[in-house]
Amino acid sequence: MNKTIIITLVIGMMTMFSATAQNTMDQFQVQVDGLGCPFCAYGLEKKFNELKGIKQVKIDIETGDFRFAYPADKALSMEAVLSQVEKAGYTPITAKITRANGKVETSGGAKTSVDGNQLTQQSVMVAGNCGMCEARINKAASSVNGVNSAAWDKDSKMLTVSFDASVTSLLEIEKAVSKSGHDTKNTKANAGTYNDLPGCCKYERL
Repeated sequence: MNKTIIITLVIGMMTMFSATAQNTMDQFQVQVDGLGCPFCAYGLEKKFNELKGIKQVKIDIETGDFRFAYPADKALSMEAVLSQVEKAGYTPITAKITRANGKVETSGGAKTSVDGNQLTQQSVMVAGNCGMCEARINKAASSVNGVNSAAWDKDSKMLTVSFDASVTSLLEIEKAVSKSGHDTKNTKANAGTYNDLPGCCKYERL
């Protein structure tokens, strides 16, 4: 009976310590462009292993989704994370940090605010294949000043954007997207930029 009580107490303490450890870790999620193979993922993980204390590393090659946990007391900054991705030879598209205290940080610069009453919504065909393409296209479109939202569907190949027509136009948004390596209905990506895309992103050109 006493042994059963001791074992129960030990298991309870281990569970408590595990929960405490989870609560002292910041959670990181980065969308990475350029992860075309397992070797690429290995190179990224190796570079981040330079950060002592990193845990729970998960990399999805197809989507470019990179996740890990890091001790909250070390206060790893957004800038340091993005810089580490670039040092590994890849491009960070978006990043999100969920701090142990519940605070959420996301990457992305400030943009001119858009009045909802002035928004125009339009759609245009954009070539692409996968989750990495989706993240790259949405980022490029959203980076245009005046754009309120951008969503590309990999099945229909249609990019739907909501924007202030007094600030930008659909053609300007298409130009920004093509600069990221993706052909649109009215603009062509530079051949060199297209060739630099990961293998899984090599779509049939329009």
